Amino acid sequence: MACRSAGKIESTAVNWKKIRVLVYTKNGKGFVHDNIPSAVAAFRKMGQDHGFAVDVSDTPTVFTEKNLQQYTALVFTSTNNDVFDTDAQKVAFMRYIQSGGGFMGVHSAIGTERNWPWFKMMIGGTFSWHESFQSYTIKVIDPQHSSVQGLPKEWTKKDECYFSKELYPGIRAVMAHDVSSLKQRREALIEKNRGSYGDLYPAVWYQHFDGGHIWFTALGHDKGDYQDPVFVQHLYQGLRWVVEQSGKRDLSKAYATTPATPVHY
Repeated sequence: MACRSAGKIESTAVNWKKIRVLVYTKNGKGFVHDNIPSAVAAFRKMGQDHGFAVDVSDTPTVFTEKNLQQYTALVFTSTNNDVFDTDAQKVAFMRYIQSGGGFMGVHSAIGTERNWPWFKMMIGGTFSWHESFQSYTIKVIDPQHSSVQGLPKEWTKKDECYFSKELYPGIRAVMAHDVSSLKQRREALIEKNRGSYGDLYPAVWYQHFDGGHIWFTALGHDKGDYQDPVFVQHLYQGLRWVVEQSGKRDLSKAYATTPATPVHY
């Protein structure tokens, strides 16, 4: 993984009144986070505060090419496991990304569609394991990136230290879990899941993938996070970066016909 920014990424003006965001919350079979209603409320309030429209759905029928045209960004907040019902829905999602669309994943979104290779590459990996919920430190490792402006350089908060597998080599980390700051430690599982990483393990990253613009944070397990001004700023900064990147989309660049269509590098 590249952990350095390719130069300073400046924040640009966004006309939020022209922005519409879809917040998607569906979960497949398995664990469902109780933070989802709080996350939805936070994004709705963010929209009210900044002047952009927010639609919320847990129904995969929203994934049609025609419907997705209205959105500058798609936010998957604590989605988990299988969240699409048909291949056509997956292809519509792929074509949205390939046309230059924006995607933001929050917390267990990294555990979404664990058997779909394209999705795992798009979001940057797939969930492996997390240490127990506790207070530990997350460090900013790319302070020039616009999505971390105004955040603590060393942020101590209660959360789950997420580890992933099948990490995609195109992602660029901007924040990292400080594994050495964990007090409750299952050492064997930590060693197994962090692989070749040392005490800093990717927690927040971005990438430009298959035409689209992706930002992911592993943070946000506790429903109380979504009322914390610092964490809400974290989400806003990530969403703002996505919106800045994906203002113009071109469907003529979309090429997927099946969920297994190979990536055109």
